[in-house]
Amino acid sequence: MKHVVIVGGGFAGLNCARKLAAHRELRITLIDKHNYTQFQPLLYQVAAGLLAPGNVSFSLRNILASHSNIDVKMAEIVSIDLYTRTAVTAQGQAYQGDYMVLAAGSQANLFGTPGANENSFPLYSLHDAEVLRSRILAVMESADSDPSVIAKGALNFVIVGAGPTGAEMAGTLGDMIHRVLKDEYRNLLLSEARIFLVDLGNSVLSDFSPKGQAYAAKTLEERGVQIHLKTAVKEVGSGHVVLADGTRIPTRTVIWAGGLKASQLSDNIGVQPDKGGRINVQSDLTVQGFPGVYALGDFANISGRDGQALPQLASVAEQSGKWCAKNIAADIGGEPGESFDYFDKGIWQ
Repeated sequence: MKHVVIVGGGFAGLNCARKLAAHRELRITLIDKHNYTQFQPLLYQVAAGLLAPGNVSFSLRNILASHSNIDVKMAEIVSIDLYTRTAVTAQGQAYQGDYMVLAAGSQANLFGTPGANENSFPLYSLHDAEVLRSRILAVMESADSDPSVIAKGALNFVIVGAGPTGAEMAGTLGDMIHRVLKDEYRNLLLSEARIFLVDLGNSVLSDFSPKGQAYAAKTLEERGVQIHLKTAVKEVGSGHVVLADGTRIPTRTVIWAGGLKASQLSDNIGVQPDKGGRINVQSDLTVQGFPGVYALGDFANISGRDGQALPQLASVAEQSGKWCAKNIAADIGGEPGESFDYFDKGIWQ
C-alpha cells in the first residue's frame, strides 16, 4: 500500500487529501500544527468581533472522519528530507512516504521593516485574529478609562496593505468604531478615532478593475478611512508608525496585511526558496530533482498559462490540491502527470 504524507491542512493539503481518499489502495497521513483548518478570507470578521472563531475554523478530524484511509496528526513539521520524502516534527517524530506533498501555507511578509515583528499585529491566522480582537478592545477600554491616551494615539489604527485583507479590515473597523461600538462606549470620544490605510501601490485593491478600485476607495473614505498610497512604512515603533515620506502617526495598533511569504518550513527542506520564500515547482507541481515530491498553494511558486506566478489565493490552493491528487494517482498507475491548468473564476469588479 502506497503512503502519501501531506504537510499542511489548509485549502491545498485538505483538498489533496480528500481527493486521494477515493483511492482505497492509498494510505494518507495529513499533518498540521493545528487540529483545524481555517477560512482565511473571513479572519477580519473574527478580528472585528462579527464572527466567532468557530465560524471560520473547522476540525480536520471531523471533515475527514468518513475517510478511513486518512490519518490526521497534529504536529509542527520543522524539516523535510526531500530525498527520502521524510517529514520531521518538532518532537523528533518522522513520517516517511512514497509521496510527499508540501502544502505548509504562508506567514506574514514584513519585508524587513524595522519594528514590525515586535510591534504589529498580522492578520493571517485564527490566532492572529483573536489577538487583534483583544487588542482593539483593550485600547478602547484604555481610552475609556483614561481619555488622555487618545492624544497619544490610542484610537489611531494603522493598517498596512490595501489588498483584500487590509481593505476589508479597514472598512469593517470603520463600521465597528463609528456604528457598533458607539452604543457600548457612550462616554468615549469615538469621533477622535482615526483609521489609516497605507500601501506602496497606486490603488486600493490593485488586482481589481479601475471601477472596483474607485468604488472601494470611495466606500472606505465614507467610513472615515484615510488612504495613503504610494507610501511605504519605514518603521513600526511601540507607540508610532513612521512612513517613508516622514509622516509620523502615533498609534498603539498596527495591523499588518502587507503581504505573504511561505511558511518558515521552506528554509528547512534543502532547496533554495524563490520569491516570497516559496518553492519553485514544475508544471505538474513536482519539485525538480525529487520524484514524488509536490509543493502546493501558498508554499509554492506555481505558474499560470502565461508563465507568470499565480497569486496566493484560496482558489489556486484548492485547485492545485485536487490536481496534485490526480497526478499522484496517475503516477501510481504508471501514467505521466499533467501540467496544472488553473481556472480563474474571476473576481468581483
